[in-house]
Amino acid sequence: MQHHLNQNSLQVSSRSETKFKVEDPVIFFDGFCGLCNRFVDAILRADKNSIFRFATLQGDVAKELSSFLSDVPDELSVVYVDEQGIYQQSEAALQIIRRLGGLWWVFSQGLLIPRQFRDPIYRFIARNRYTWFGRWDRCRTPNESEKDRFLD
Repeated sequence: MQHHLNQNSLQVSSRSETKFKVEDPVIFFDGFCGLCNRFVDAILRADKNSIFRFATLQGDVAKELSSFLSDVPDELSVVYVDEQGIYQQSEAALQIIRRLGGLWWVFSQGLLIPRQFRDPIYRFIARNRYTWFGRWDRCRTPNESEKDRFLD
């Protein structure tokens, strides 16, 4: 599911009072999910140009998105927002991978598979993510070198 936004419809402040606009790609992730946190770690390592910003789905910044998001929060582990709109489920993960470029581009070819086939697999994994990959006691806290990349 993708929602188109105008330039000013999603401009919020983080704790540090820095603002982000939709032209800043933001990855919203489940801060308690072991799989989601590993995904964020992989992106942080691969994103040499610091393209992405991050925020937990449990944080204040994500609350600004609540009217655009799925009605089934258990099925949301990653939401991606960029200048084109808001992406959820398999589309979010694949758009993030596509944006990374390089060798990651190969995996983004999953976008060629129709969403009606991709999303049920995504939802199955999302519903079982805590059982299979663990649930953290608290949301991920960025380290000193990551702080400028995280919102909330």
